Amino acid sequence: MNYLLTITKKFNNLTQRAKENKSIIILGIETSCDETAVAVVKNGRQILSNVIASQIDIHQKFGGVVPEVASRNHTLAINSCIDKALKDTGVIIGDIDAVAVTYGAGLLGALLVGVSSAKALAYTLQIPLIKVNHIEAHICANFIEYPNLTPPFLAVAASGGHTSLYEVLDYNKFVPIGGTTDDAIGEAFDKVARLLGLPYPGGPEIEKQAQQGKPTINFFKNSKAYYNKDLSLSYSGLKTAVVNYINNAKQRGEKLNVADICASFTKQAVDMLVDTTIYAVKNKGIKNIALAGGVAANNHLRQSLITEAEKISVSVFIPPSILCTDNAAMIASRAYFSIKSGEDLADLTLNAKANL
Repeated sequence: MNYLLTITKKFNNLTQRAKENKSIIILGIETSCDETAVAVVKNGRQILSNVIASQIDIHQKFGGVVPEVASRNHTLAINSCIDKALKDTGVIIGDIDAVAVTYGAGLLGALLVGVSSAKALAYTLQIPLIKVNHIEAHICANFIEYPNLTPPFLAVAASGGHTSLYEVLDYNKFVPIGGTTDDAIGEAFDKVARLLGLPYPGGPEIEKQAQQGKPTINFFKNSKAYYNKDLSLSYSGLKTAVVNYINNAKQRGEKLNVADICASFTKQAVDMLVDTTIYAVKNKGIKNIALAGGVAANNHLRQSLITEAEKISVSVFIPPSILCTDNAAMIASRAYFSIKSGEDLADLTLNAKANL
């Protein structure tokens, strides 16, 4: 029996098992940027293991992620991560029902390492291969942390490459309703950090500095955060305003107050996203917000969103930091709900996509 026919039959069987709430164990693989991650998750919500091999120390000397270096280190780490993820669970490899992998969006070379490994594993075990959208997976991290969370809700995906609002109508229906028209919020954090001479990764460094400073600098004439009725955002303008402020201060020979700059930038960047999110839930009558993505680990964003949402009796769901940054548990979780609805089965022609 050929592989495609075999996995199709097994996939259909898994779909039926999921609908009957029977146990399904999925091994997830994530290599979209600079973390090599492998996890084993049961029924989309229970983590059995979650292994992450970070490359932060490697990329710090470059001041950011170097795609070729990231790909090479994924290649070096992927097999040991798979071995450890299985060892940590006590689950034997034959107990894995499906393999899930991020196929986009992300760095193409990095994605290819994960996709190739997942295809090899799925083919060897003769089990279904599930393709996963990286951003949708970030949102699904909330299903792991909050077992009782169910759609519909509004999701805010905030990361280094994405800043988007989604209306999550069902476990497999993510409708984009707004977001940035240029830079992502995390990208803006990293660029401002680099301009200030802060080490990589920039986001956490700005947060540390911001805690010591005061948000007294108005980078725009109107420092009040704003939103657009079409739910669009722009971080390029804020980033440019910070650049101009720093350059003008240097030309005047003034000493920069890095902590105040970080605090002021953080407040304005976060206020834009929070105000837009609150406008969206009020406009659509949504009562639950799920925060997701690497920037969701930022404490100012977390607290600000909770504070504003409480004013209008809206609940906010936020995963722990380990599930905000790139991880494979969210990949396996997303795949479970794909299986349950009979979607996203891939074959050996699956290829990585830098953009989705």
